[in-house]
Amino acid sequence: MEYVKLGRTGLDVSRICLGCMTYGLPDRGNHEWTLDEEASRPLIRQALESGINFFDTANVYSDGTSEEIVGRALRDFARRDEIVLATKVHGRMRPGPNGGGLSRKAILSEIDHSLSRLGTDYVDLYQIHRFDHGTPVEETMEALNDVVKAGKARYIGASSMYAWEFSKAQYTAERGGWTKFVSMQDHYNLLYREEEREMLPLCADQGVGVLPWSPLARGRLTRDWGTVTERSSSDNFGSTLYQEGDRAIVEAVTRIADDRGVPRAQVALSWLLHQSTVTAPIIGASKPNHLEDAVAAVGLRLSEKELEELERPYGPRPVSGH
Repeated sequence: MEYVKLGRTGLDVSRICLGCMTYGLPDRGNHEWTLDEEASRPLIRQALESGINFFDTANVYSDGTSEEIVGRALRDFARRDEIVLATKVHGRMRPGPNGGGLSRKAILSEIDHSLSRLGTDYVDLYQIHRFDHGTPVEETMEALNDVVKAGKARYIGASSMYAWEFSKAQYTAERGGWTKFVSMQDHYNLLYREEEREMLPLCADQGVGVLPWSPLARGRLTRDWGTVTERSSSDNFGSTLYQEGDRAIVEAVTRIADDRGVPRAQVALSWLLHQSTVTAPIIGASKPNHLEDAVAAVGLRLSEKELEELERPYGPRPVSGH
C-alpha cells in the first residue's frame, strides 16, 4: 500500500479508502443489499491487513447502523491512532423539523450521535454530504469550526456540489477565520468526468484532497454491458448517473484488462490513481476480491497509449451526483 498526504494537510492516508455504505443492517434504511455485521467484519479486517488506514461512512448509511458496525470492527481490529476515520452529515436522520441539513442545530447534534455510534471521541474527517441551500453558509461553516475546536473532528471535508458553492464555502470560512475544507468527495470515474471542468482544477489550485466516490461507476466498469446485479436492480439513484453511450468506455476497459490479464476493476481504478488531483478513490467491497483488486490497482501502471484509449470515447453529459 502507498500513502499520501490529504491535500495540504500533514495527514497520511492510504491511496485506497474503504467506503462503508456496504456495511449496515439490510432492514434499516434503503440499502437492502448491505451486509450485516457478521459478513462485514472480515472485509474490514482484510482492508486493515492490506494496509488500508482510511475508512469512510455516513450517518445516513443504513440508518446509522453502518457507523455502529464499522466502529465496533475498528475498535476490535485496529488502534484508533493508526486509522483515519471519516463520516458525513446532511441527510435526513428523522422526520420532522431539524431532522437533517446543515444548520447549527443539526451539525452539533449529529456529530454527537455519530461519535456515539462509532464509539470514539473524535473523527478524523467530518464531511458535509451535500450543500444545504436552506441554511446560510456562514452558519454551517461556523458550526463546523466549532466541531473542530471542540476536538470532535480533526479536519472537515465536503462532498458533491458545484465548484462555485465549494469556493463560496471556502471563502466564507477564510473570511470568518474558521476551519476550511481539506477534501472534496465527488462523483468521478471513467464514465463521469464532468468534475474535470471546474471542481478538480479548483481543488488542485487550492490544495484540496480529492476522494472520488463510485470510482467503478456502481460496478458498470467491472462487468459486461447490460449485466444486472442485485444492487443495480434496486439502485434508483445509480440508475440516473450513466447512459447508453458509456458502453464504448466499458469496452475499452475490457480490452486493456484482457491484454494485461487483470480484472477490469484494476484498470478502472488505476486510471483514477493516475489522475494527479486524486488522493484516494473510495471503493466499496462486498467480497474479498474487491479489496484485492483495489490494492493491486495501486501498483498497476498504465501506458500513455492505454490512458488515451480509455479517455477517448468520453463525451460531455449533464451534471449528476449532486
